Amino acid sequence: MSRIEVLEDRCKGCLLCTTVCPVQIIVQSQRFNQNGYKVAEVPEENKEKCTGCASCALICPDLAIRVYKTPKAKKGGK
Repeated sequence: MSRIEVLEDRCKGCLLCTTVCPVQIIVQSQRFNQNGYKVAEVPEENKEKCTGCASCALICPDLAIRVYKTPKAKKGGK
């Protein structure tokens, strides 16, 4: 299952990631990080919807998002 991880200590709550997510699963959290910013998050009920496209990580100016992609099954059986 593809997923993202938001590094909360780096996130400044700019929410640029929310504008590029093709499945619109990234939202602003109600939690604050140690710097006083409301961080981005993917609610638990939406985590399986992540496609692993990495658009959020590419747009993040603070490198606060890590993307973990599910490996695709190989074709041909070899």
